[in-house]
Amino acid sequence: MIGNKITEARKKINISQAQLAERLFISPQAVGKWERGESMPDIITFNRLAQILGVDLNYFTESFQPATTETEPVETLSKQSAELPSGKQNLPPGKAGKKPVWDMSRGNWADADFSGLKNLHQKFSSSNMQRCLFIGSDMSGLLLKGNNVDRCDFSGSDLSRSQIQSSNLAGNLFKNCSLKETEFSGSNIMGCDFSGADFTGAVFKSGGFQNNPIANAVWNRTSFNTMWIIGLVFEGTLADCFFENCTFKNVTFQNSTLVNTFFKNNKKLKRVRFIDCKADKLTYAFLKNEKADLTGITLLTE
Repeated sequence: MIGNKITEARKKINISQAQLAERLFISPQAVGKWERGESMPDIITFNRLAQILGVDLNYFTESFQPATTETEPVETLSKQSAELPSGKQNLPPGKAGKKPVWDMSRGNWADADFSGLKNLHQKFSSSNMQRCLFIGSDMSGLLLKGNNVDRCDFSGSDLSRSQIQSSNLAGNLFKNCSLKETEFSGSNIMGCDFSGADFTGAVFKSGGFQNNPIANAVWNRTSFNTMWIIGLVFEGTLADCFFENCTFKNVTFQNSTLVNTFFKNNKKLKRVRFIDCKADKLTYAFLKNEKADLTGITLLTE
């Protein structure tokens, strides 16, 4: 029964067994065994699985009943512009002129165009978002939790101070976005273009950051904690940054200047390539202690 429910929910958000396995950092064979009823996830994995699939934990129990037709239907936008309702419609007495708090969660948003809108700093949690446009939009303070975001374009948007939790982001464009003070937690971010993005004060923890173009990105007070960092090329200046308990694979720092950047308890750091890089004494000491290959690094002069 549980295997069938995993299969049904996985197909509903249109991901393969291999893609689900990648987001859980397990093998595709393990997912196959679950769906065939040969084994079951542990309770911690169940929680992560529910977040990725956009379901409640109760979904996996025998007593779970799907929502009746009396509940509000999920809205799907296909190949048309998304229009947000006017803030003056259907307001209760005494509330005229006040802006409502739109909650656009639990939606199935496909091919919708939100470009240029300035009131999108609300909730899109537990939603499946595919090929949507958010170009030049104000999404500061956004909450994404348990989302699947696939091939959307956020170029030039403000996503500062946002919370992106337990979500999958694949093939999206974040070119020249402001991601200042944004927190990515428990999320897998793969194949997204962050060229020119500003990660000042951004936090990445307990997830994956894989094969993402990051040319000309700003790294200032950016922290990575318990992350899989795969297939990246860091360039430019990294100042006051933080890498702890991370696993590196196919990562290069090229023409980079590392200042006051902290490395601690990382795995496979010795496989990271440093090409024409410079570092201050403190950063150099951290890297040496982590047994990094220092041949491509020169010390900054006082």
